[in-house]
Amino acid sequence: MNRTELDALPAVVDVCTAAKVLGLSRTAAYELIRLGEWPTPVFRLGKLIRIPTAPMLALLGLGPAATASVASEPNRRNAG
Repeated sequence: MNRTELDALPAVVDVCTAAKVLGLSRTAAYELIRLGEWPTPVFRLGKLIRIPTAPMLALLGLGPAATASVASEPNRRNAG
């Protein structure tokens, strides 16, 4: 996955998407989860398994995309 695709991920993803992000097969991902060895938190919602995106990106050393905007900076006019 490229950075644009990673930035577009929702807050939580399914196991197949999480496996793709980490470069694993679907089978390997489910096996790691079953063994309790998945490297990030896992949400079990009934039969659904969801993986939070932020910890996965942090594991890869990727934070949220830096979006600096001049409009978001505080106004620094000199009040004369």
